[in-house]
Amino acid sequence: MAQAPSREPSARERANRPDSVIDAWVQPWPADAVAAMPRRNLEMAERFGQHRLLEGIDIDVMIQEMDASGIDVALCSAGPLIPNAAVVDAVARHPDRLIGVGSVNPWNPDGVMSAVRELRALTEDHGFVGLKLEPFILDKAPTEAQWYPLYAACADLDITVQIQVGGTGPSTYTSETGRPGHVDRVAIDFPELRIVAGHIGWPWTEEMIAIATKHANVWIDTSAHLPRYYPDAFVHFLKTFGRRKCIWASDWPVLDFEAPLTGVDGLELRDDVRQAFLRDNVLDAFALRD
Repeated sequence: MAQAPSREPSARERANRPDSVIDAWVQPWPADAVAAMPRRNLEMAERFGQHRLLEGIDIDVMIQEMDASGIDVALCSAGPLIPNAAVVDAVARHPDRLIGVGSVNPWNPDGVMSAVRELRALTEDHGFVGLKLEPFILDKAPTEAQWYPLYAACADLDITVQIQVGGTGPSTYTSETGRPGHVDRVAIDFPELRIVAGHIGWPWTEEMIAIATKHANVWIDTSAHLPRYYPDAFVHFLKTFGRRKCIWASDWPVLDFEAPLTGVDGLELRDDVRQAFLRDNVLDAFALRD
């Protein structure tokens, strides 16, 4: 009898390997999306000479850089400036490496329920596992009423909310939408909802730690922060009572993969803490376990 052709493992299967490394926050960076961005959203790229962010990057380049740094799987997310179609395309091209996270706008002209239906379609038709919020871009606090039907939909669909928390980089946006207290309120109102708070919550890191400690379904990811700059309070939390609450992430292409990952070595984590940080906690936070 002829053997069935072998196939590549899915990204979810790859993520469940004991030695896998998972990046919890990356985004595609297609040239057409970059061309449509307001220049203020590229302010930091211009300020720090990140010239490739001004032009766009093919998704295959991201996969090559994942390979070079030993990243097995990435959660690939849309946002207010990166369309869901770009993530659908990226996951279709690399289903063995990427898992989709969507983004919808409840202030769209068709209303909040159209956003709920879009989120449901992304989950049911394309296997997306989360909803990403970057409230500062819309200048809408996470506790505003229009978000709430989406939180209810995420709980119903058993997918995770991934939300930017902390100060914003671009100088033209307020940081008020990133205060961790908003996450506290949402977690109280939706105790079944899993929430991953990105960007460490700096400069309110200790407040973010308190909220993640308080709520069973709240985690913190390190996107956009290099390990050598992690606040001392976060490093202590990661090594001790928060070892099941911290998730490693890069924020590619804003940061590359190499420096955020190699910098973890300098934290001198125990083996079990390192594995939880680079793999186990993201499996729990996004319900990815087999």
